[in-house]
Amino acid sequence: MSLVPLVSIPANPVPDGAVVGMLTTPDGAKLRFARWLPPPGPRLGTVCVFTGRAESIEKYFETVNDLRARGFAVAALDWRGQGGSARRLREPLKGYVRRFSDYETDVETFVREVVLPDCPPPHYALAHSMGGAVMLRLAHAGSRWFDRFVLSAPMVGLPGRITAWPSRMALRLLRLFGSGGAYVPGGNGTVTGAEPFEGNPLTSDPVRYARNAAILAENPALGLGAPTVAWADTAFRAMAEFSNPGYPSRIRQPVLIVAAGADTVVSTAAIEAFAIHLRAGSHLVIPGARHELLQEQDRIRAQFWAAFDAFVPGTPPFG
Repeated sequence: MSLVPLVSIPANPVPDGAVVGMLTTPDGAKLRFARWLPPPGPRLGTVCVFTGRAESIEKYFETVNDLRARGFAVAALDWRGQGGSARRLREPLKGYVRRFSDYETDVETFVREVVLPDCPPPHYALAHSMGGAVMLRLAHAGSRWFDRFVLSAPMVGLPGRITAWPSRMALRLLRLFGSGGAYVPGGNGTVTGAEPFEGNPLTSDPVRYARNAAILAENPALGLGAPTVAWADTAFRAMAEFSNPGYPSRIRQPVLIVAAGADTVVSTAAIEAFAIHLRAGSHLVIPGARHELLQEQDRIRAQFWAAFDAFVPGTPPFG
């Protein structure tokens, strides 16, 4: 697979100094990454940005600028099967993964080949939604690559009865009968984030929503449709582990979780129930925020960054 260049549009130019490349994991997945050196001045380390499902590095250019303005180097990764990384299925819009632990392989490859050799320590993780779930699994397993984790609306659980036993069993059976590569029931190839702004569950900011939709219009190959049965099955298994009351108490590293008060994509109640059992963690719920906190209105983003600045050592006061 050839390198997919970073998409630059007037509303979302590529931050200066980007180094872009491809990685190959031990199991053969081709992953796109990007990194940026810190600006001149005191160096605080590197923040590694891990996106949510169906997102790409391009969506976080504003976040890259925010972090570099604070003095950090930044490194970002496109998960296998999305963004500018290689797709596994013939229909590229299908969100597919065989095992949730495959994402941990992505992180390990990224850290060993990009972060450790080329990015100044200490290293911090900033992860959203699905990326947050991956980070929690790594922290639970005792990974010491990151000194601290900041998680935006992590995928600890889904709202309502979506993750109830009958739904999970139906997906398990569909997968066992060979439908792992099919869209989940009711899902299709409509690109996530390209729908009309009205009624979207992601952000209340029409300008940022339009910006992110314009990225997908510029390069539709970055987009992703609904999850597949296999992705949903393995994601539900991961979330079932999070529901074990003893799971968060075995995480020893400092974790800050910021949840969205008006989230309809992941369960804020499940996040709060998880976070209160963290030994070295804290959490904040931002009232009125929708799922994508870093794509939200300025007043909401300001609350997120205030929490980040208070949690990450050495961060200068902003705002």
